[in-house]
Amino acid sequence: MTKKLGILFSSLLLISSVTFAQKDKPKLVVGLMVDQMRWDYLYRFADRYSDNGFKRLLREGFSCENTLIDYVPTYTAIGHSSVYTGSVPAIHGIAANDWIEQQTGVAMYCTEDDSVEGVGSSEKEGKQSPRNLLTSTITDQLKLASNFQSKVIGIAIKDRGGILPAGHFADAAYWFEAKSGDWISSTFYMESLPKWVVDFNKKKLADKYLKQDWNTLYPIETYTSSISDDNVYEGKWAGEETPTLPRKTSLLMKDAGYELIKTTPQGNTLTFDLAKEAIKNEHLGNNETNNTDFLCVSLSATDYVGHRYSLSAVEMEDIYLRLDLELAEFFNYLDETVGKGNYTFFLTADHGASYNSRYFMDQGGNGGYFYARQILTNLNDSLKNEFGQEKLVRSLMNYQVHLDYTKIEAANLDEAAIKKSIIKQLRHEDGVAFVVDMEGGENMLVPQQLREKIINGYNRKRSGAIQIITEPQWYSGTPRSTGTTHGTWSPYDSHIPLVFMGWGITPGKTNKTTHITDIAPTLAALLHITEPNGSIGTPIVEVLTP
Repeated sequence: MTKKLGILFSSLLLISSVTFAQKDKPKLVVGLMVDQMRWDYLYRFADRYSDNGFKRLLREGFSCENTLIDYVPTYTAIGHSSVYTGSVPAIHGIAANDWIEQQTGVAMYCTEDDSVEGVGSSEKEGKQSPRNLLTSTITDQLKLASNFQSKVIGIAIKDRGGILPAGHFADAAYWFEAKSGDWISSTFYMESLPKWVVDFNKKKLADKYLKQDWNTLYPIETYTSSISDDNVYEGKWAGEETPTLPRKTSLLMKDAGYELIKTTPQGNTLTFDLAKEAIKNEHLGNNETNNTDFLCVSLSATDYVGHRYSLSAVEMEDIYLRLDLELAEFFNYLDETVGKGNYTFFLTADHGASYNSRYFMDQGGNGGYFYARQILTNLNDSLKNEFGQEKLVRSLMNYQVHLDYTKIEAANLDEAAIKKSIIKQLRHEDGVAFVVDMEGGENMLVPQQLREKIINGYNRKRSGAIQIITEPQWYSGTPRSTGTTHGTWSPYDSHIPLVFMGWGITPGKTNKTTHITDIAPTLAALLHITEPNGSIGTPIVEVLTP
């Protein structure tokens, strides 16, 4: 009897320890970045959202209602990097989507890497990796903490949306190649595509979705949160007489090719399709090692649709109504495959977006356009007259002045005098609020919150020498610019959603200020691992179950 009791007691201890181990961490973390999603989209179309999409997320999750971006400029690559590193461009090095290497003057794309080759592609789009990211990600830290037994996979139509979140140690990152309509990767991760990805590509789902055309989910007259569908603020595809729905993508694809799917809701559908296949075939959340896996998904179509059609378009309302239903379906898939309560999910964005300035002004608001191309020409003409050298300014990209240091040094010119001349001229431009010499004392003339954003966004090796801060509702473009854009400090660009749900999360919400850099430290606290090595954020303790 004593022996039997001993065996029973040992068995109970074993069961208890296994149960504790299973509850000690989630089986899977899913990070969903919705490219260009403003915070207010959680509520703007809420009267038409289903019960199990955004509403379930807010009902069962914890929403940080006042999450702000800590830097300028506000672009996709920076946002994805900052979410997963808990850091800012000054430290993690991703200074924009594209930048100029200041020492050489060479233009650089954020994930460009000529040392690797495409996998599933022979095009330049395949030569990508996370090597330009200077710090670790929360996904890197998870790999280290698990002795590389956790699986990490990144998926996005945009290469930067899949690569940068997945980090340096990822098992895979996949992105969409418009020329072939296939999902591809690079030799940074693998020598050949897994069979399941090859099989997925053979389905040619992009063809299937584009041939279905883009019709509104509901009768178009019920889209009361949008302006009239036929308006001057929206861009057209070649072959369209008006930028209106229904959109005959089955016909437009003959000229636009697979690039077209990026600017339709089906771009999100295609991304979710691949994410589900990754969960299934890579056994994410169901691995034998009992380690937490991490799936990084970024939905790029919302950004492409916003850029082409603007915030007030029927297209924007329709894509979010469809995304709500796809979220509900995705949550259901996670419940069935990983198990409800076994995964942690979070939704956030890389940046927001502005109303079309022409539309804003037509309603009686103040706004305008920063004519970057013309201003660049004027600056160089003025500097030539003053210093005798042509094109001393390389570019005005990312609301920054990039100097040609090679010419300045070869001609033995006074860099400080050149910058002083540029600043004096820019201060007279309409729509310019502040002009800051990043190596000078001009920062003291800028309000504290803006000053911090400017400093955080400045990477000496990759950012311009002078930062331009526009007035609200002014952005780079012309009165003919359709759709929307982003990149500035204003709340419409810098106020993003952040909602956690699932394992380890306390339902609720807070209106206190939180930051994009707080996301990675919060996940580190949740997973009991070290935060990324460049993190400057703070865990959001209210989110975490005591």
